Amino acid sequence: MSDVISIKGLEVHFRGCDALRGVDLSVSSGKVFALLGENGAGKTTLIRVMTGFLRQSAGECTVLGLNPAREAQEIRRRIGYVSDAPALYEWMRVDEIGWFASSFYSDGFLAQYRDAIDRFEVPASRKIRYLSKGQRAKVALALALAHDPELLILDEPTSGLDPLVRREFLESMLDRAATGRTIFLSSHQISEVERVADDIAILHQGKFSVIAPLNELRDAISEITVSMSDPLAALPDFEATTEVLSEQTEGRQRRFVVRGLVPELAKQWEQRPGVANVRVRHVTLDELFVACTRGARSLEENGKRKPSTIELKKHVG
Repeated sequence: MSDVISIKGLEVHFRGCDALRGVDLSVSSGKVFALLGENGAGKTTLIRVMTGFLRQSAGECTVLGLNPAREAQEIRRRIGYVSDAPALYEWMRVDEIGWFASSFYSDGFLAQYRDAIDRFEVPASRKIRYLSKGQRAKVALALALAHDPELLILDEPTSGLDPLVRREFLESMLDRAATGRTIFLSSHQISEVERVADDIAILHQGKFSVIAPLNELRDAISEITVSMSDPLAALPDFEATTEVLSEQTEGRQRRFVVRGLVPELAKQWEQRPGVANVRVRHVTLDELFVACTRGARSLEENGKRKPSTIELKKHVG
């Protein structure tokens, strides 16, 4: 099966800023793929390249087998896209903007749009300018879904939605993925991502820190908490196969978030002079996100090696 999204060595440079620094990514069909990252990490830049609104400085990108630099119009016809701040014609009514958009798509668009508007409980006769932020988001979602796109690209899609509609929408994403459709979701709502995502990518300073199936991440990443009876005692190095994502010292406790922990290491540390106790547990996605962003900066500032990309599968999905 060909990849819905294929990116190789993608770079985007602005004056004084390297927004993307040689990223690689493959996303297959029928997946809910979640992109996480801090503000300024390069998430929106990546989406703009994928949708043909921005040309890359180097590298390759294909979406649905098409090149966004040359075939942007065809890509936009076949995908659904909702930005974090959707641009809508303020002077149109809710029903009018659906009628207007339907002229760009095949039969059935308008009926599906009206069904979504009814489901979201947005007044069809109200002008866009008088809608709340949540209602505007619902209109944008209805427009993006009405033509049943092969790929749905969402940049913070649930911002402004009430909890009930947010939950219904997230469940609808799972239903779409079950039919073979693909969802590419950029979000800061990590708890929501954990609920629906098949695969996770964490973007930090223009490079991927993590690309992996969510279920494998839960098993591969561990937090080690070492309580020291002697705070000056030295700990032995990790195995060469263990990747240290973050390291933190608080009083007599030292915490590490690592990938590929050798189970015997914790027992060895407990037997070291000056070590009172060693606890090991799996981390949440939220904790992993913090380790891959703040932890990476901490390791660099302390002069330690920078963690390399975690990629539990060569091709996601």
